[in-house]
Amino acid sequence: MALNMVGRCYDLGWGVAIDKARAADCYRIAAERGLDWAMYNYATLLALGHGVAEDKAAALAWFEKAAKLGSSVIAAKATNFVGSFHEDGWVVARNLTKAARLYERAAEGGDFRGMFNHARMLGAKGRGEEALRWIERAGERATPAFVAKAAAFLDTSPVPAFRARGRVAIERGAARC
Repeated sequence: MALNMVGRCYDLGWGVAIDKARAADCYRIAAERGLDWAMYNYATLLALGHGVAEDKAAALAWFEKAAKLGSSVIAAKATNFVGSFHEDGWVVARNLTKAARLYERAAEGGDFRGMFNHARMLGAKGRGEEALRWIERAGERATPAFVAKAAAFLDTSPVPAFRARGRVAIERGAARC
């Protein structure tokens, strides 16, 4: 865990200059030693190509491992990311049904991004009221930056319920924090 946290320092610039390559090295070593958080952090850098060459196949493998081995918190976060691979067709065939199942699992596990992604999928299926409840729950756990980004997305969503009440739902959830 200590090596993972050193990686976080380099990744986010906590007390040191940001150095994504050094962060990736720390995460990789801790991930190879079995730490679920490091698996997730390393996979994120691989998926985005930050500090390492982008390698979505390797990222998916690390996310899947973290989802299986991780604590409930990290398992939910990793499951959400695996869902995005299936939604976007990265490395795997695009499969919206599987993505929806993974997002639902991530949402039920408490990941705010998973809650929001689950809500997006519900809204696309015409289940707006249920989706709005998940959006509100996402707001309760999300960072302020995510709430702002989500609110802007909801304002322009093709889902009528999201345009009409999505911003209110996520901001109401955020106000409860």
